[in-house]
Amino acid sequence: AMAGESDDRGAARAPHVALLSSPGMGHVVPVAELARRLHAEHGFTATVVTYASSDSAAQRAFLASLPPVVGSASLPAVPLDDLVAAGAAIEKLLSVEAQRSVPALAALLAGLGKDGNLVAFVADLFGADSLQTARDAGVPAYLFFPSNLLMLSLMLHLPRLDGELQGEFRDQPEPIRLPGCVAVPGADILQPLQDRTSDAYRWMVHHGERYRDADGILVNTFDAIEPNAAAILRQPEPGRPPVTGCIRWLDTQPDKSVLFVSFGSGGALPAAQMNELARGLELSGQRFLWVVRSPTDSGADPGANYYDGSKSKDYPLKFLPSGFLERTKEVGLVVPSWAPQVRVLGHRATGAMLTHCGWNSVLESVMHGVPMIAWPLYAEQRENAVMLHEETKVALRPKVRGADGMILGEDITKVVNDIMNSEEGDAMRTKVAELQKAARSGLAASGMSHKTLTEVVRKWKERTF
Repeated sequence: AMAGESDDRGAARAPHVALLSSPGMGHVVPVAELARRLHAEHGFTATVVTYASSDSAAQRAFLASLPPVVGSASLPAVPLDDLVAAGAAIEKLLSVEAQRSVPALAALLAGLGKDGNLVAFVADLFGADSLQTARDAGVPAYLFFPSNLLMLSLMLHLPRLDGELQGEFRDQPEPIRLPGCVAVPGADILQPLQDRTSDAYRWMVHHGERYRDADGILVNTFDAIEPNAAAILRQPEPGRPPVTGCIRWLDTQPDKSVLFVSFGSGGALPAAQMNELARGLELSGQRFLWVVRSPTDSGADPGANYYDGSKSKDYPLKFLPSGFLERTKEVGLVVPSWAPQVRVLGHRATGAMLTHCGWNSVLESVMHGVPMIAWPLYAEQRENAVMLHEETKVALRPKVRGADGMILGEDITKVVNDIMNSEEGDAMRTKVAELQKAARSGLAASGMSHKTLTEVVRKWKERTF
């Protein structure tokens, strides 16, 4: 069903772009932001296309808040019961849903193209199989990659690496070296690639191959945070919800005194690790704002909340250690499931963020000059943590000394105190302020991000491909 359509006759004549988002608010938000910018800065109208599996009240409210000329459309549901029953990995679920939705997408694009002003189609990282569909319809197809250049480089090189490497990534004797990128230990390569016999791995290789079907790739990053990778990849090569009370609480806290703890829209911890995090925060004595989600089942994929996190009936606060809320009420605030992250990061009281290293969160933290504690969970987050800690030097990483990768409370206390009150933390605060300036410069009218998007828009308007 279409939403947010406009009766403005001028808008009807404006160039139109369709943007397909993978399921999950962490994907929908950046795609919708791209659509908003295309309208605000370049006069485009747009349709944000989503999948039935990601439908939720929060997503519908968010899409309805976009400008009227940025409409939305939901592809009809496709059967996924066979995969869910078999316990398929999230990467396979996302990929198969995208592939099975290709016929419906083709019909949607045909309808949008009837007015003759559909000038481009944009799909994000799990929509690679839709790129050829758009091209077959005569519509230029672009890939919007919401992560960083390190992850993009890995995906583009993955088919080659798949043919060259012997054994698993984690068992490689040398780090994985990609042109212009920080060397990443094999064990820190994203989890879906750690079992080369798995369906998830084969799907990721498949996406890496299909990315080359795109007429161009838009990446949600900026040069100063990945200068060497940006230089390499620029070279041609063939081939918003209601605000909670947490903002009012922040208003009562001293400047740069609060650690914001959030693991993103799909991230959660096992119960034992959740208890250690609570213990570490309490022992540190530092002020904190913690967005708590219900714990995963023991041994479950930490991304299991991805599809149904917003529908969970478990009240997350009941999983906290007994007495924790009472003991920390003078210095901490715990909110269940969600907080307005951008507003929190932009608040004067926020001094650092403990993050899962999802790229949206990383960019939002940098844009507000907030240093990080890197606590990766899944997807490409371990790679991001390596880059942020070892190359960019705007994040600390806690030691992992417990069994089964457990981070102990004492080590959490140390890294929290270090980021909030040490020379090392101050140095990272200085470095992230430099990156903040560079990021804002890139978004200005004279900046690289604006110039790059303007050039792509010029091509779409002129259809010079």
